[in-house]
Amino acid sequence: MSDSEILFERRGAAGLVTLNRPKALNAVSHGMVLALRAQLDEWADDPAVTRVVIAGAGEKAFSAGGDIRHLYDLGKAGRATEALQFWRDEYPLNTLIKNYRKPYVALIDGIVMGGGVGLSVHGSHRVAGDRYSFAMPEVSIGFFPDVGATWFLPRMPGELGTYCALTGERFNAADALEAGLATHRIASSRFPALIDGLTGTVSVDAVLAAFAEPAGEGPICPRRRLIDHVFAGSDVEVILERLDHEAATKSPDAEWAAKTATLMRGKSPTSLKLALAQVRFGAVHDFETCMRLEMRIVSRIVEGHDFYEGVRAVIVDKDNRPQWNPPTLKGVTHAEIDRHFASLNSGELALP
Repeated sequence: MSDSEILFERRGAAGLVTLNRPKALNAVSHGMVLALRAQLDEWADDPAVTRVVIAGAGEKAFSAGGDIRHLYDLGKAGRATEALQFWRDEYPLNTLIKNYRKPYVALIDGIVMGGGVGLSVHGSHRVAGDRYSFAMPEVSIGFFPDVGATWFLPRMPGELGTYCALTGERFNAADALEAGLATHRIASSRFPALIDGLTGTVSVDAVLAAFAEPAGEGPICPRRRLIDHVFAGSDVEVILERLDHEAATKSPDAEWAAKTATLMRGKSPTSLKLALAQVRFGAVHDFETCMRLEMRIVSRIVEGHDFYEGVRAVIVDKDNRPQWNPPTLKGVTHAEIDRHFASLNSGELALP
């Protein structure tokens, strides 16, 4: 890891973290995971640091996710065990952030997806800037919503988390605030002054309250009633049938339903069924159990087909024509999903 990939600074009462790969949309590398874990452990025991503030360099992204291309290359080279070590280190970091005993403030401006979500959404305070754009688009590349999504998606209001998992659609700042993904809406232009305020001794809650502003209304949450109806249950095929039924009507939501159904039908069938099953699992399990489940799932995914095919189609060759296996939802059996959920025995995830 280059030292410049992630920057740490102690300023006043705050420990400041900057994800510093703007040309790569601040994609999270293995080295960044290890460095952040070590620094958070150090600051947790430092009485002079009373809060942590994390932000991304540049204007395009807080972090667009993990360094998926590198993990793809490792797997294709027969080094899946090495790739899995990334997640074995990343998931405990997500857990550390979730349980951090000092305020952890994520200043999120621009894209926040995948691994970037794992570094922000579990923090005590999540500030959405003007360019905030949240998504968990993993089913598009034959993967699954991880970094604790098993736990936080089912805790979004109604079925918004299910919708998020199965479509990968983006939430803006207004939708994020209503969905609980963000705790505050603050103009991006005020972030420098906000950071200055957070480095002082005034409580984090008081500083954020002084800067916060109304978020307005986004495009997703006003459809809550329909989303809650369509995305209920544990059967992807039934969800698609409901979307098709709505699309066949002349309702104001018919076009939206048709587009959503088309969008979902382009995703990995295996990933869709995994994502729905994990969201239902997460609703009734604690955070640590959810993280261990994610390690089980990813351990099977790196041995499979769709992840490599999805990354090839979207990131490597960019033809956007993945050939999923199995190619249909009908071909994905309950036994196959259960296999992904099965214990790793001695290989279960170790958590802090």
